[in-house]
Amino acid sequence: MSLHNKLSQKLLDKDKLQRELNLWRFKGKKIVFTNGCFDILHAGHVDYLSRARDLGNILILGLNTDASVKRQNKSPERPVNNEQARALVLSGLESVDAIILFDEETPYELIKFVQPDVLVKGDDYKPEDIVGYDIVKAKGGEVISMPLVQGFSTTAIINKLKK
Repeated sequence: MSLHNKLSQKLLDKDKLQRELNLWRFKGKKIVFTNGCFDILHAGHVDYLSRARDLGNILILGLNTDASVKRQNKSPERPVNNEQARALVLSGLESVDAIILFDEETPYELIKFVQPDVLVKGDDYKPEDIVGYDIVKAKGGEVISMPLVQGFSTTAIINKLKK
């Protein structure tokens, strides 16, 4: 299957995601949610997403739109890769079952919509500080602050390339 076909199967709008969520829940699947920019995919990202997927049966990735990345003030040249390119690369990962773009400052409304069983972010966040903590905890779910692989970051890659 070509990568573009995988993208068309994994990159979902809200209506399509709702249908998939209904099916996964009917089948008793444990749904994991994470989010981020994933601007320049590196080994740390791949490891993180694989371990996040291991926490359940389905991994849904909320992907920041280009506009929402710009609003985060990471740097003027970010994102390096546009949202379609980032989604295409992520759709090639076996660990990622679904990708949905979000344009808000945080994925709070998306998490409210998805109602995941497990919410995951990197350990640069305390669980109680993770956006959506209240939503997931209220339904009896887990919020996990996962250790990140040291030595990998998009910013470090960009700085290395600039040298």
